[in-house]
Amino acid sequence: MSGKNTRMNPLESRKQLLIAESELNRAQLVGDMAALTADVRTITGRAKSFGSIASSAAVLVAALAAFKRGKPVDADAKPSRLQTILRGAGLISTLWLAFRSKRRDRAGM
Repeated sequence: MSGKNTRMNPLESRKQLLIAESELNRAQLVGDMAALTADVRTITGRAKSFGSIASSAAVLVAALAAFKRGKPVDADAKPSRLQTILRGAGLISTLWLAFRSKRRDRAGM
């Protein structure tokens, strides 16, 4: 031994423990961010899938509404619930497609 005291004083040991704890927290944060990124990608994929399904349904509803409009209807007859639903769905599909195209235009800029 060279005569130096090899014992670590309490402040130095506390400093080393805090550095080790900081490294562990940093590694945990990196893992959490990776998991969060994967979750966001999954949710984004599901949202895109839902959007394409909704778009297809909107086109189908619009086609059904157009088919239903082609038939003559008695002027005094009250519209059926199906007709009301189809009109509402046609309006929603029109709004959905318009909103979606505007959002794509903004994203392309």
